Order: sequence, then C-alpha cells, then structure tokens
Amino acid sequence: MALGLKYMRAIEAAGGLPVVIPPMDQGAIEPLLDRLTGVCLSGGPDLDPSLYGAEAHPELGPVETELDRFELVLAAAADARRMPLLAICRGAQAFNVSRGGTLDQHLPDRGEALDHRQDEAGEVATHPVEVVAGSLLASLVGAGTLMVNSFHHQAVDRIGRSLEVVARAADGVVEAIEARDRDFAVGVQWHAECLAGRSDGAALFGGLVDAAQRSEAGGLRRAA
Repeated sequence: MALGLKYMRAIEAAGGLPVVIPPMDQGAIEPLLDRLTGVCLSGGPDLDPSLYGAEAHPELGPVETELDRFELVLAAAADARRMPLLAICRGAQAFNVSRGGTLDQHLPDRGEALDHRQDEAGEVATHPVEVVAGSLLASLVGAGTLMVNSFHHQAVDRIGRSLEVVARAADGVVEAIEARDRDFAVGVQWHAECLAGRSDGAALFGGLVDAAQRSEAGGLRRAA
C-alpha cells in the first residue's frame, strides 16, 4: 500500500507526469484512465493465488486481496484500451495474471541455484539475465546479458494470453515478458526504478513515456 518515490522520480526524469493511483472503487477506474496516457504497475507483496485459481503455498507471504483485485482490474482495463504499460516486479506478475497466467509461488522450491532475494541495496545489480534479441525489451536495454537486482520470491509460471518470455535468469526463472499484440506492454521482474540512474533502467521509463506520447490519448505525456 506504500509506493516508493523512486517510481515517480524515474517517470519524471523520462519526461512524464506521474499520478499515483490508490486503491479505490473499481467503478472509478475507467473515468480515471480517460485522463491518463500510460500505466506503470509497481512492485509490492505477493498476489493472492486464489485470483488465478491456485491453492496457497505454505510459504506464501502476506497478501492484500482487495488491492490485488483492484490492480488486476486496472491492468486489464488499461490493456483493453491498448495503453502503454510498464510492469515492474509484482506488477509484471499481475500483468501476467490479468491475461490468464499463473505464478510460481515460492522460488526456493527450485533449489538454491540463484538467490532472487538479495541483501544488497536496490541500486546494486546482483545477477545476470539474458534478454532475447529482436524483442521490444532488447530495443530498449539491448540484447544479451544484462545485470539486474532481485527482490522477489515469486515469478511468472504459466504465461498469459499473447505474452512471450523475453528474458530469463540462469536458473530459468522468467525475468521479463511482453505482449505480442501491443505496441508497448512490457513487464520486468527486477526493480528498474532503483536502476533508473543507469542507461538501461532509464530506457524502460523513457520507453513508457515515449509510447504514452504516441498513444491515441496523446499529448500530455502522463503516466500513472
């Protein structure tokens, strides 16, 4: 329920006007989106697995089910409007679920090959991911090896409708997804807002703002 200022500052630095959306009545979502040109789904706690038809894993962390419902409706509404979308960490997971995908609820079950919950600060990149050449993500951050931070114990499992995996960690964990049927809809598992001082981190937010500027709503370069 708390949003770090780094998201807003990264959007501002890219030339956008950030607007924070608190959980609200779902009937307010469509009128609000009428006034926005892009959406950034942020990080946060675990998603309630009941919302994608799964039983809770014994190691599931605290969940905010009503917040989850709101964000899934928000993601689906923005997606239906073909609004530019950048989804970060939990946001990428929510985007996947909004398109019918599922999550791996507890990555340590895979073994200890890679630590996805680092102790270092968010500005420190701790492990590599491989970005798929020819993807939208690659056009922003470059193809091949990219060093990222890592603060999650869940990740995308079954891929949602018309999504494709465009980056993985060395242990096979999905690190980025994007929509094949959209101009700009990208989800990354790392916290790009903490890496916005790097060219690749800034490029993600720049891509969102540029896509928002080009969108049919046009003009004001706002991102929520």
